[in-house]
Amino acid sequence: MALVCALTNEVPETPVVSPYSGAVFEKRVIEKYLLENGCDPISGKELKPEELIEIKTPAVVKPKPPSATSIPATLKTMQDEWDALMIHSFTQRQQLQTTRQELSHALYQHDAACRVIARLNKEVAAAREALATLKPQAGIANAPTAIPQPALASEAGGAAAHPMEQAGMSAEVIQKLQDKATVLTQERKKRGRTVPEDLVTTDQVKNFLTVASHPGLHSASVPGILALDINSADHSKILTGGNDKNATVFNKDTEQMVAILKGHTKKITKVIYHPNEDTVITGSPDMNIRIWHVPTSQTQLLLRCHEGPVTGLSLHPTGDYLLSTSSDKHWAFSDIRTGRLLTKVIDTAEVGLTTAQFHPDGLIFGTGTVDSQVKIWDLKEQSNVANFPGHTGPISAISFSENGYYLATAADDACVKLWDLRKLKNFKTIQLDDGYEVKDLCFDQSGTYLAIAGSDVRVYLCKQWQELKVFNDHTALATGVRFGKHAQYLASTSMDRTLKLYAIE
Repeated sequence: MALVCALTNEVPETPVVSPYSGAVFEKRVIEKYLLENGCDPISGKELKPEELIEIKTPAVVKPKPPSATSIPATLKTMQDEWDALMIHSFTQRQQLQTTRQELSHALYQHDAACRVIARLNKEVAAAREALATLKPQAGIANAPTAIPQPALASEAGGAAAHPMEQAGMSAEVIQKLQDKATVLTQERKKRGRTVPEDLVTTDQVKNFLTVASHPGLHSASVPGILALDINSADHSKILTGGNDKNATVFNKDTEQMVAILKGHTKKITKVIYHPNEDTVITGSPDMNIRIWHVPTSQTQLLLRCHEGPVTGLSLHPTGDYLLSTSSDKHWAFSDIRTGRLLTKVIDTAEVGLTTAQFHPDGLIFGTGTVDSQVKIWDLKEQSNVANFPGHTGPISAISFSENGYYLATAADDACVKLWDLRKLKNFKTIQLDDGYEVKDLCFDQSGTYLAIAGSDVRVYLCKQWQELKVFNDHTALATGVRFGKHAQYLASTSMDRTLKLYAIE
């Protein structure tokens, strides 16, 4: 028998029964009734919707009304359904268009947010860099006021536009060079018998760590430090030359800049810190050599010895004379006290020169050439007395050992060659990794260790030529390396714009 709702007298689609009256109801109808009255409509007892009991029955299919069985009624029903479908489709298209607009707006906002974040990150990086630069520069605040300097040697009278004339090597100068060489030879023989007490041991070198990194010495807009030197009298003072055309004097102990030297019109590729005075010397592809007074950050002398970029600088042990080389195929010997060019000699093969360094005695010196030759010159005779072939590619660096017997050379051939100056031959070749670029070489003051800067920074024990330590902290090519006093620390510079210091913590 069919169930009938007690309220509507119709067959319920979802029948439920009241536990109090036993009457059958349509679920949606009784729920509305309970929502308003809260009691069983038959018994009047309090009843809650969750107390209703559902009755499981087959689904009831309502018959169509008689009016819908005719053909016109059927066509009208189909037309109504088609109209409803079209209206729904139109609504869906409207919603799709709105969603597309919202998505486009969201993507635009996301792109704008990314641009803002990138700009803010750039500003934060610039602020951090300015802060890092501000700390070292604080030491310059109390620098003495610049005092008037004498007229620049090569700028006075408009002579800066042309190389200076040679004054000649007088007998007095030659005698001064000879006397200094005699003294230095005797001192070196005495030192050669003993090793300095404070010299670091090989085990200590192996335990060297990066103890400091200074990125704020030169401009970040033109990154790269190209040259390095340390004051041999005060090993806390470090001199660097950069791609930004400036040279910087930095005190590693106070972590402050002592001076910023501005004047060159091109990058600074060579720097020398005078061992006995607060004076530095810089060379640049702008063809000028400048001699600076550090306390005032002023140029004392401007030497114009060459007609091409200056590629090498070396200070004579007397501290009074300067050797320079250039791509103009000449080496020059100048007096830094008077600014006079004493002599200028063209290379015997008439090729560009790439680097230069005095022998510790000061009577001979070495030069490197673009055609892979290392040449030894007699300063007094101004003649080429020996050649060391064997490299391939332009010579990039040379360094004499303090013992006076060894010469280390490097070129664009991924190796360092050691030469015996007594026998004039190559006795050792340190083969490096393929593609390794050597940019600088340096013996410590005792001649015990050799440091190499290039694709990384390496330290070797001399005589055994054993590799002691490799530093890979720089993120770009290392361009300079120098030992501190008694090799207590090692400094290196790089194209990554940092000066790094290595020592035992």
